[in-house]
Amino acid sequence: MEGGGGDAFGSSTAPLTWHDFLERMRHPSAADFVKSIKSFIVSFSNKVPDPENDSAAVQEFLANMEGAFRAHTLWAGSSEEELESAGEGLEKYVMTKLFSRVFASVPEDANSDGELYEKMALLQQFVRPENLDIKPAFQNETSWLLAQKELQKINMYKAPRDKLVCILNCCKVINNLLLNASIASNENPPGADEFLPVLIYVTIKANPPQLHSNLLYIQRYRRQSRLVSEAAYFFTNILSAESFIWNIDAQALSMDEIEFQKKMESARAHLMGLSTGTEHQQTETNLDTMEERLKSNRELDSTVSVEGHQVLSQSYGINKDVDGKYKPLINRLSISDLEKKGTTDLLKEENVNKYFQEYPFLFANAGDLTVDDVGSLLNCYKQLVLRYVALSRGMGIGNESLSLPNTETPSELSGVKESEYVAEMEMKVEDHEEVSRKGGSCAEDLILQMDDAESKKVADDSTAEVSS
Repeated sequence: MEGGGGDAFGSSTAPLTWHDFLERMRHPSAADFVKSIKSFIVSFSNKVPDPENDSAAVQEFLANMEGAFRAHTLWAGSSEEELESAGEGLEKYVMTKLFSRVFASVPEDANSDGELYEKMALLQQFVRPENLDIKPAFQNETSWLLAQKELQKINMYKAPRDKLVCILNCCKVINNLLLNASIASNENPPGADEFLPVLIYVTIKANPPQLHSNLLYIQRYRRQSRLVSEAAYFFTNILSAESFIWNIDAQALSMDEIEFQKKMESARAHLMGLSTGTEHQQTETNLDTMEERLKSNRELDSTVSVEGHQVLSQSYGINKDVDGKYKPLINRLSISDLEKKGTTDLLKEENVNKYFQEYPFLFANAGDLTVDDVGSLLNCYKQLVLRYVALSRGMGIGNESLSLPNTETPSELSGVKESEYVAEMEMKVEDHEEVSRKGGSCAEDLILQMDDAESKKVADDSTAEVSS
């Protein structure tokens, strides 16, 4: 992972650092090192989690092994930079192996993660830069989004250093913003009083899951001799930001206590989809519309007999007792089966395009989006989740998890690929049905087809650019 970090990171950002360590460990003369590392990992993994003792054990092992590296022929004549790289490689290897054992290893850490995440989720609904006394000159949404994106990457990595680099990159984006703004306004270079409020705001808006455990993980398992200089300064700042967020109250945000409590309750209601304020009238309208549709469906069910109707090898029937009351459904379709049937029917439509007009981002790439699209995209997401959960609950079917791919912050929407997607999708109906007969998932196949269509589009565009 690339990224700056002063003296503590300069040597370890070389692309070959990790591979160099692994290559040296494959050398026959490193057999004793390999044996010691594996033995430590096995014995450590079998112990009952104890964060304080675990941290001390890892720190001691890393220090002893690095000392042994320096005295070994494999590193004879090596520079200090190469020895530092070996230490980085060792830390990354050991902690990657132990990650599931030591990260959020006790209930207290997991509980704190949930509490902090929930509090930031509430605060981000109403906290504004002015609440943290951030000067207008230092307010830059583009830079803030970039900083949030860097911080949100923290859960993509397992090594303490890689997680720390995410924090450093976030802080450097903020620091550069403040520095450039101060230069433009001929003011003195910004200090901690200007930096920390922006970091707090960015952290609240980013709200990375398990932030508390990530910070503890770095504290406990990042080699202490390397948590110095610029890395130590920025890490101390994010610890301060976390502490501030934990203790945020009305006074900290320059608010009246009653106003603060009202905003917190309103934010909580908004997240639960139960707000009655005018800000969330659209959500209420969606609920009313959905209720009317469900009512209409129930009325249709009461007049149309569908008993014994076969769908994907399962019977979907609604029976009545002699007194006219509904019996519970005996064989309910799972959500995945309904998705398969719906996808199959969808592919048979001549004008698939009309069904996706309500979802303008379906045919967009991550790079097609702009900052202005975030609000609309979030609203679409909330509506889809609300409908999905309400539908599954209404049918008495337990929620089946929706696996979502990792996505990065979008940038500009173009919206010109829709007809091409539909054309590609319709052309592949026969192939799709053949896969379906072989037992494949219709929904998954549809997504794959859409991905194939997009890949082809990108390849064609690239060819056109080269030709021109």
